[in-house]
Amino acid sequence: MRKVLRAVLSQVEWAAYLLAIWSLLVLFLEPLISYYYSYSAIQNWTAGANLLFLGLAIISRFVLKPGGAMGKAVWFDIAMLAVGTLLMALNARIVIFFLLIRQTFFILDFLIFRLNRGRGYKWLAANPPMSLMLSFMLVILIGTVLLMLPVATVRKEVTPFVDALFTATSATCVTGLTVYDIGSYFSKFGQIVILLLIQIGGLGIMTVSTAFALLLGRNIDLKLKNVMSQVVGGTNRVNVLHLLKNIVIVTVSVELVGALVLLSKFIHGNTLSRAIYLSVFHSVSAFCNAGFSVFPDNMAGFGNSAIVSLVIPILIVIGGLGFTTIIDLLRYFFKKDRVNSLNLHTKIVLVTTSVLILGGMIAFMTLEYQGTMKGFTAPHRFLSSFFQSVTLRTAGFYSLDFGAMSKAVIFVSMILMFIGASPGSTGGGIKTTTFAVLGLTMLSLLKGRKDISVFGRRIPSDNFREAAGLVFLSVAIVFFAVLALLLVEPFSLDKLLFEAISAFGTVGLSMGITPFLSPVGRILITILMYVGRIGPLTLIYAFAVRSNKTNIKFAEETIAIG
Repeated sequence: MRKVLRAVLSQVEWAAYLLAIWSLLVLFLEPLISYYYSYSAIQNWTAGANLLFLGLAIISRFVLKPGGAMGKAVWFDIAMLAVGTLLMALNARIVIFFLLIRQTFFILDFLIFRLNRGRGYKWLAANPPMSLMLSFMLVILIGTVLLMLPVATVRKEVTPFVDALFTATSATCVTGLTVYDIGSYFSKFGQIVILLLIQIGGLGIMTVSTAFALLLGRNIDLKLKNVMSQVVGGTNRVNVLHLLKNIVIVTVSVELVGALVLLSKFIHGNTLSRAIYLSVFHSVSAFCNAGFSVFPDNMAGFGNSAIVSLVIPILIVIGGLGFTTIIDLLRYFFKKDRVNSLNLHTKIVLVTTSVLILGGMIAFMTLEYQGTMKGFTAPHRFLSSFFQSVTLRTAGFYSLDFGAMSKAVIFVSMILMFIGASPGSTGGGIKTTTFAVLGLTMLSLLKGRKDISVFGRRIPSDNFREAAGLVFLSVAIVFFAVLALLLVEPFSLDKLLFEAISAFGTVGLSMGITPFLSPVGRILITILMYVGRIGPLTLIYAFAVRSNKTNIKFAEETIAIG
């Protein structure tokens, strides 16, 4: 009898995976199922079957693999079963979606860690840039499928694949460009999917996946530690557990405080539940530098609000500094064993960020004085200039109409968007440190110095080589993207260039042409958002040909420059 029980239970996990496919079809084919059968009954039976198979999967682990490393996974499943049972009383559809998350994760766990003796994981761990690229692709694909579900739209219709892919990429890459009005086109379910994609993309997919791996009892080896350090912009000497804890604490704390402050504004004219939802959505979107808003005019209706015009940019700045910078600042100001000074990276990030924000404010206040800010009071003018200067580099919120701005401001905006946020942050662009290294190089040339130095420290020449290569590669990518857009789109060069730089810098601002792009144009912008989020150098390193090192050095010869 025990042998029969073990034989049956050994197949439960595979049956659960097949049930996951059926569950996805139930969510996806609601109009078709409703035409022939009672959709409510099918939905309830499917949710019940998911709970049953999850219970059997828990029993199978106790019977087949008692104790051991699977213990934490069992407790994770027990928690999922308890929450799913409670949700069953509310809505069977939520249960199906909730358990699909669990099943998807365990399918990936099997494919990466267990299939073919874990060779897939070994290959990914040996190539961190490739693992980062594929992880973003996977999340974008899952997000695309979820946004195509009828339940994700207000009209209960299937969103076209290209549009769903565009939106999922924009959310995961924390860009903010969208072909639909988020608040009116997507249902609450669709908006929550977008919010989850923003949070995953902002935190970093490897951060989230590593946290899940630790939760399920998997060991973190040196290769994965190396991946984590590259994702957050740190060094190889990193304590993964400590780093993850700090990232989660910082993220939750900042987003919670931001939501509470925004709640004091959004509570006016909304129910408490609606105000909480608006506050959480925009706080997460701001900290992750996403720029998504459920308001039809984005933040234009709050341009004169000190709360919104200050809190949103502050959240954007904190998220755009990078986790290593934030942790260094916390260690400097609040830790008992605090260090005597900030590290060089933090100093450069803080100074460069401040200069760019101040420069952007001055540009807006002077160049748009008689333009989009004509008739504004002095406080309103200051708030709008500060808001747009901050959001331009990384986020994509707007309180002014970019379609009506002068060419000079549009040009300045492109420069700020191209520079972007800081390494290891939730933003994109070539990064503030790259811009700083190039600027310091120019100063060294003007002073006749051979070395690049700042704050009493010398910057290695390798940093300049990487910075110069990154800028050249980024310009080339944007150039060819704009060239392709000019061939397929009827819009002017300035609008297409603005759209391309906004996508590459994962900013999300537009001069109003995004909803009118052709399918080919939307795919090109989607690719730009993806490349901009993972970084051009990551793309190069992932496909670079690795050759054996040799001791051969060629003769050196100088060439003329300039």
